[in-house]
Amino acid sequence: MASTPPPLRPIDTSRANTTPAAPANNSREKHDGRNQHHAAVLEGAAAAEEEPASPATRLFHTRNLNCYIIAVLGCSTKIDVEVVKKGLESTLVNHPRFSSTLSEDKRSGKKRWVRGKVDVEKHVICPELEPADMEATAADMLVENYTSSLTTKEMDMSKPLWDIHILNVKTSEANSTGILRMHHSLGDGISLISLFLACTRKTSDPDALPTIPTAARRRPGFGFLLGSPFLFLMLVVNTVVDMLLFLATLLFLKDTHTPLKGGGIIIKKSHTTDSCGGRAADLPGRRLVHRTISLDDIKLIKNALNVTVNDVLMGILQAGMSRYLNRKYGKQKWSESNDNKNNLPKSVRLRGAVIFNIRPSAGIKALAEMMEKKSKAKWGNKIGYALTPLFIGLQENPLGYIYKAKAIIDRKKLSLESRLSFSAAHLIVKLFGIECLKRETMADVVQHSEAYPSNMV
Repeated sequence: MASTPPPLRPIDTSRANTTPAAPANNSREKHDGRNQHHAAVLEGAAAAEEEPASPATRLFHTRNLNCYIIAVLGCSTKIDVEVVKKGLESTLVNHPRFSSTLSEDKRSGKKRWVRGKVDVEKHVICPELEPADMEATAADMLVENYTSSLTTKEMDMSKPLWDIHILNVKTSEANSTGILRMHHSLGDGISLISLFLACTRKTSDPDALPTIPTAARRRPGFGFLLGSPFLFLMLVVNTVVDMLLFLATLLFLKDTHTPLKGGGIIIKKSHTTDSCGGRAADLPGRRLVHRTISLDDIKLIKNALNVTVNDVLMGILQAGMSRYLNRKYGKQKWSESNDNKNNLPKSVRLRGAVIFNIRPSAGIKALAEMMEKKSKAKWGNKIGYALTPLFIGLQENPLGYIYKAKAIIDRKKLSLESRLSFSAAHLIVKLFGIECLKRETMADVVQHSEAYPSNMV
């Protein structure tokens, strides 16, 4: 039996610096009108390399909301580090966000994105793994421990907020693993997925962008509501009800306390970071775990039931939470789990703060042109929240979870809650500042809800 390796910590790259764009130095010349015009041109060029940070960017850099995005990619062959570096130099580092550092003005306190020169060597990290030919079970645990540790290690703010970790060790699922870590302030999930696809090319035609099939829209936006008074009335009623419940959540309404919240001993972590990368005072110990699922199976269920991928994933989430809670409550009642008996309380209120992208992606072609020609395209975090009830109960037919999830999601689609929550967040930032948004709004939503599904698929 192979011994389980100790948790592997990421290499410390805090000394890695990004060379910023050199500021323009005015030489000693005669103080005439031409020199004044020359200085104005230099100041304008320097300002063009800076961009104000959006409210979402500032929010993701506040205490306890300092979130990272972790993408784990398994490869069928050993990763060539030099090839990865060359590919990054011609694609990703040409993107404004991936070549900028976040600086804060000492006088005004405002944050700005400042473009600079990227040293790819400081962003590609290859830890030494011993032994490299360990058994698959031990390798799986090593990769999971390494990935989990990345969520608690703070990023170096003196360089662009991303790095790639290459683990050339064979696991049960891949011959090598690449881990891409990005700060959430770089962009939302839809933007990042489109950007990564724009960095790839077809194997049949190395100069052509990948072709992504587009499904027909089930509903042509909210314009169809104008021709249906009943649906328009439903939109208004659902929006009012959802916003009242959202406000109640901020004030007093909480989810039912369940074993999902955890319990027992609380680990003091006054000098460490929480699972989102932000510093925390009193949080239970956490780690990152994953489960691999087949997208072919998801697609098969989607087509058979005529639902969406998100409907299937939400159904899986509800089924997993229901069975987990039933097993936990069974152990509390009978000192051992009894999965065949319904041990759930009669009334369990659990909700998920579902994240919706409320702006269409810029598109793969537009992002590819932006990196090649350094043109501009829509970018950033434009996301809204919708508090979605989660069905907790046992179903004889497992597909019942998906049907219930579809009904819940369809009800939320006929509401403007996510868009209004986004607009309300911007209004709060303008009137009261980013700390008020984090302390009075986001903290309450996170603490009073149970799960945080992402609407990325």
